[in-house]
Amino acid sequence: MKSKILLLLFLAISLSNFSQESEPEPEPQVVEEDNSLEGQFDKIYRISTTYQVYKVIGKDKYLELKKNVLDSLKDAKNLISEKESLLKAERDNIKGTKDLLLKTQSELEASKKNENSISLFGTELSKTNYNLLLWSIIIVSLLALFYFIFKFSQSNVLTKEAQNNLLDVEQEFEEHRKKSLEREQKLRRQLQDEVNKLRNS
Repeated sequence: MKSKILLLLFLAISLSNFSQESEPEPEPQVVEEDNSLEGQFDKIYRISTTYQVYKVIGKDKYLELKKNVLDSLKDAKNLISEKESLLKAERDNIKGTKDLLLKTQSELEASKKNENSISLFGTELSKTNYNLLLWSIIIVSLLALFYFIFKFSQSNVLTKEAQNNLLDVEQEFEEHRKKSLEREQKLRRQLQDEVNKLRNS
């Protein structure tokens, strides 16, 4: 497929060199560089030569644009991968915090069954002091849980944004591919018409 496109581009460039109807190449305008994909497509459109109603893109410019599009896709995929790793770490942290919370709650239930005096690490504590210590652990655990839930939601938002950005890039790439196929078909028809004209004359 690539070799067909390159052959078609080569033929179109060759025909444009010999055609008397080709328009002179316009003076390049000094424009501020836009390195976004849309800006690069616009630049290719501006600097490509015109053959009748078609635009002829140089092979090196095409390859540069292709490389930039693939780099953008790779960066987007890397970003998604990083966010997924962060999301997994946050989930592991939340699971650990939940496990700690469950353990603390089970200790609380066991403490209710004991007398007013409770032995903790060999030290006798009153039930009030023991409950105060236990509730402190629970509050700290809940605060940690809320903190990890907050971090998880932030990571989730960033991951969704990255996925949406990737979808946008893929849609742009698909539109570009369809337009390229249409241009290729038009160039083939034009080339066939020219071949037919040459045979008939």
